[in-house]
Amino acid sequence: MAERHLHNLAFLWINSWRMLWRDWRANELGILALGLVIAVTSITAVGFFTDRIERGLQEQSAELMGADLVVKSRNASVLQHADAIQELPLQVATTTQFRSVVLGEAQPHLVEVKAVSNGYPLRGTLRVSESPFAEDTPTDNIPETGTIWVDARLLYLLDAEIGQTVSLGEKAFTLRRVLRYEPDRAGDLFSMAPRVLMNQADLAATGLLGQGSRVTYRVLIAGARETVESYRATLKDQLQPGEQIQSVEEGRPELNTALERARQFLGLAALISVLLAGVAIATVAYRFTRRHLDTSAMLRCLGTTQTIIIRLFTLEMLWLALLASTAGCLLGLVTQQVIAQLLDQLLLVRLPAPSARPLLLGYATGIVLLLGFALPPLLALRRVPPLRVLRKDIATPPVSNGLLYLAVLGCMALLLYWQIGNVRLVSLVLAGMLGTLALLAVVAYGMIRLLNRMRTRVGMAWRFGLSNIARRSMTSMIQVVAIGLGLMVLLLLSTVRSDLLADWQNSLPPDAPNHFVINVQPDQVEEMRQFFSQLGVENTRLYPMVRARLVEINAEPVRATDYEEDRARRMVTREFNLSWAEVMQRDNTLVEGRWWTQADHGKPLLSLEAGLAETLGLGVGDVVSFNINGTVTDFTVHNLRTVEWDSFNINFFTVVPPGVLEQWPANWLTSVYLDSEQRRHLADLVSTFPNVTLIDVETLMQRVRQIMDRVSLAVEFIFLFTILAGLAVLYAAIQANQDERRFENAVLRTLGAKKQTLLLGLVAEFVLLGSLAGLLAGLSATSLAWLLAEHLFEFDYEFAPGVILLGLVSGIVIVTIAGLLGTRRVLTHPPMETLREGAG
Repeated sequence: MAERHLHNLAFLWINSWRMLWRDWRANELGILALGLVIAVTSITAVGFFTDRIERGLQEQSAELMGADLVVKSRNASVLQHADAIQELPLQVATTTQFRSVVLGEAQPHLVEVKAVSNGYPLRGTLRVSESPFAEDTPTDNIPETGTIWVDARLLYLLDAEIGQTVSLGEKAFTLRRVLRYEPDRAGDLFSMAPRVLMNQADLAATGLLGQGSRVTYRVLIAGARETVESYRATLKDQLQPGEQIQSVEEGRPELNTALERARQFLGLAALISVLLAGVAIATVAYRFTRRHLDTSAMLRCLGTTQTIIIRLFTLEMLWLALLASTAGCLLGLVTQQVIAQLLDQLLLVRLPAPSARPLLLGYATGIVLLLGFALPPLLALRRVPPLRVLRKDIATPPVSNGLLYLAVLGCMALLLYWQIGNVRLVSLVLAGMLGTLALLAVVAYGMIRLLNRMRTRVGMAWRFGLSNIARRSMTSMIQVVAIGLGLMVLLLLSTVRSDLLADWQNSLPPDAPNHFVINVQPDQVEEMRQFFSQLGVENTRLYPMVRARLVEINAEPVRATDYEEDRARRMVTREFNLSWAEVMQRDNTLVEGRWWTQADHGKPLLSLEAGLAETLGLGVGDVVSFNINGTVTDFTVHNLRTVEWDSFNINFFTVVPPGVLEQWPANWLTSVYLDSEQRRHLADLVSTFPNVTLIDVETLMQRVRQIMDRVSLAVEFIFLFTILAGLAVLYAAIQANQDERRFENAVLRTLGAKKQTLLLGLVAEFVLLGSLAGLLAGLSATSLAWLLAEHLFEFDYEFAPGVILLGLVSGIVIVTIAGLLGTRRVLTHPPMETLREGAG
């Protein structure tokens, strides 16, 4: 039994390879291989790139935390973790951060103090300068004992210079350097007070950490990735109340939106390429099956079972999938390098080498794509009757493959989600493509039925073209669907894609705010407006901010332990910034409830950001209680709204109507756009308002704009593969009935039909197919673009009638030219030879 099994296995392997080689030499598998290579190349190129970006972000985010892993707490007991780590192959450092007062020769000033141990930072580099305006340089050292490094702003506030002595607590310190950059300050840009960096060895001498001091302790950990992850898993079970692990994913919050959009655009291109390649493969497999009906009948006559026949063809497709996937993976590796060069040192200073994970995705995509889309038509081969060897007019019993196609789509959806990681993107595009297929099929079938009734009312050439379409109604419908889908993607990429990318780039306009001014006192608000007005910045809007803590939800105390998500736990333990506003900001959109009217002013109503509401499980009508300066106040959630956080405008999670918070002390803040000339007067701002904090985000905004520009180039490069997939669909659709068309024309030429008449008939057929497919493609491309813009990328998309007209014209021109080029052998092939092949 075992020997027979091995014999059958060897038979299948050897003969499936022979069939693959024979069909390849006969040019039967070219379009199948091309479709697979295109799909696998695009999916692996994007996979390699996003894999490198994610791993690179982890590395660089570690630099922006000063470590690979951070454990923080308000309790000094967290420092015990540092002692425990000494026995492990890990690096460790600690920081102690608190607020205090520095006393110089003039008045005292509030500062943010950070005491650091040797080795700080474990990732990234401190940057310092010898004077406020000198060029900054990196350093591997920390302040020596008895010295401190300070913000340039503190020197102005103290009217001091480098080298002078100031007092911090009970100890005197020498101002040694200007602190320009701290790697782990990424999440603390909006600290109110100037920064001071000191050596941890001096901390006890200051006498500042008495009972009741508000201090944040951090343990910084770094080492090999596997060791850090292993320790993190162990650490989770050892955390004490109040201790929190900070992950590297939080290291680059300011670039997350731009990078997420980049992944979405690249993922969209890869997704459409894969789906189009599937359509091309299914179309070609339909022709491949018909061309192998005689082979299957001959095998049946020789005693081959139905099971063996389908196994032979399945193995042939499997070998082709493996070979084409290998070529696609290699091309994908080269392609991602081109993308990385386009985005060189914009997303990251350096990108790590790619991992093998995208290769697994590439091979899985290739195998599922080919077997999934080619196998359903091939299943018909096992039902070919042996009598077909003698009688070719015997029809092959149809095979119902609905469930199989459904399973294939499910597998493809899982593979695409594995690659893209965005359920909405995969769902929208799959729904759009399936909806388009259904629409094209229904409309195409209806139009074909309508055209059939017009045959007697047109001239000879048009009648011939209409007859070709009507006589092969099912094939014609498949052609219209495939051509329409290919044209739709070409339109989407050539016109709508430009609109989508332009809208994305315009979402951060050139005059977006590039400076934040915070900690403005109430009596300085009008004076601040006048200052910016003199600089030429009109209608500067300042926003009030009152600090509060969330204490109750629907009369139930709020505890971090009640939430499973880390974000929810952080939100309920942090201080909220409450603000009030009469009108909603332009970059906010109501999703539930209504905005307040004049009659609502003074009422304890609350507008919540929708993402925060979802995280905390809040909805309209819920009652939340905030502790504001020792007074607990209840607010009723009145509406939910989304916020465009990447607009660089001032926005708040929580907003109330005017007349509610004015009784409590508030700080005011604003964001403004300043050009290079206006920025020269910022020193006047600091001297006029010494208590305010000025934050320059121009460099960050330029980085985001550069990412947008370069990602647009990378997206267009990836879309080239999608265009190739669209062209492959067009070619496959035209080639679908070449054999049948050639035989019919041979019969007509034998009966006396002229080449000119047959040529005009073909032109009429392709014009009708092209106009029908082009019109439907234009409508579908516009609809899909609106769907993507409004519900995924959140842009305002303007309807463009020109896209529909372009689709109609493009369909006629492309299909007619490609059809005539693809069918030129129909007119030039000798009729006698064609009839002999058909008879044989």
